[in-house]
Amino acid sequence: MNHALRAARRPGGAIIALAVVLLVTSCAARDRPDASQPQGAASSSPSASASGGHGLHGKAAAPPPAAPLRASERFVSLTLPQPYKPVAPSGATDEYRCFLVDPGLTEQAFLTGNQFLPQNTDLVHHAILYRVGPGEAKAAHDLDARTPGEGWTCFGDAGIEGSWVGHWAPGANETLLTQKVGYPMPRGSQLIIQVHYNLLATGGRPGGTDQSGVRLRLADGGTGLEALETERIAGPVELPCTAEESGPLCDREAAISDVVHRFGEQARQSVHMLNQRCNQDRPPVAGPTRHCDQRVEESGVAYAVAGHMHLLGRSIKMELNPGTPDAQTLLDIPSYNFDEQAIRPLAKPVALKADDTLRVTCTHDAGLRRLLPALRDQPPRYVVWGEGTSDEMCLGLLVWSPGAGPGTASGQE
Repeated sequence: MNHALRAARRPGGAIIALAVVLLVTSCAARDRPDASQPQGAASSSPSASASGGHGLHGKAAAPPPAAPLRASERFVSLTLPQPYKPVAPSGATDEYRCFLVDPGLTEQAFLTGNQFLPQNTDLVHHAILYRVGPGEAKAAHDLDARTPGEGWTCFGDAGIEGSWVGHWAPGANETLLTQKVGYPMPRGSQLIIQVHYNLLATGGRPGGTDQSGVRLRLADGGTGLEALETERIAGPVELPCTAEESGPLCDREAAISDVVHRFGEQARQSVHMLNQRCNQDRPPVAGPTRHCDQRVEESGVAYAVAGHMHLLGRSIKMELNPGTPDAQTLLDIPSYNFDEQAIRPLAKPVALKADDTLRVTCTHDAGLRRLLPALRDQPPRYVVWGEGTSDEMCLGLLVWSPGAGPGTASGQE
């Protein structure tokens, strides 16, 4: 999530701009109904309270010790080149900064796991890892050299063409898949670490510094692993103010203009593109629950899923071929907690066919705004897709191997 929420499309039609996980203050208790989970779907158990140990409401817990290395694997640990002091743009309380790091690959490898290590949890909200080839790495070096300070500003995505190969958000520790799969890391490829810094506690003013790192789990390139990709299925957000709220930002167009002021014109393009794709150009309809369908472009095998919203998120679901005899629920989180955003391996890998439909459905609750210390003093607003603390997202993540055959779905190490 760079400082340029780019409305570019992947071949499957998903928004490349993905947004982040929020670092904010306490998430006040949320009483939510319990719900049974469909068998085989990745799920999250409802909790009595959404308060957690992240960012401004307490120190994040240290990551658990690394699982033992498996055959042909090795660890490579990297840190940001220098400490960085985040600076939010005028009128905003968030910065997205990208840093190029080099794992020193002289031969083909596979990324089979990673653990982002936030150094300053009062600032770090989330992080995404993008793989870039040698050519893109040179472009990243050039961009870094032209930009004052460490790294470069990058709302939306990394600002350089790259492939999503990992992320960290509250509750997301290293997740190891048991199948013989990994993200290809060609010789000479490097990583861009995109870090979302949240400066809500200081009102957007510069605070401390951060020098986070990442521990990579790399397997030899000759191990014959199936190549993984991360697909993003994004849905629109059209959440009006509650009946008890009023103010200039309760007007949709005014709220969109505010997002554009904070994050650039690409923010308007993202809101427009989501509605165009998900609503078939019909006028957007305001309401707490919205969904979007995305066509599967080629056959493959899905291994894990995750869901992402911000502080007003109530529930998120990802389904395969909804409304048909072959319908499956891949992810069901009826009581969303943004402090628990780990990747969830599927109980069994799921075969996907070309022309299948993936649907993400999100429910948000504007009434939570008055309960959350992070948002209580913010002006009421009509909430649309955006990168900041007071904005929202509806995003499903699918970790899969496109082109893999059905037999791969049951292959274990």
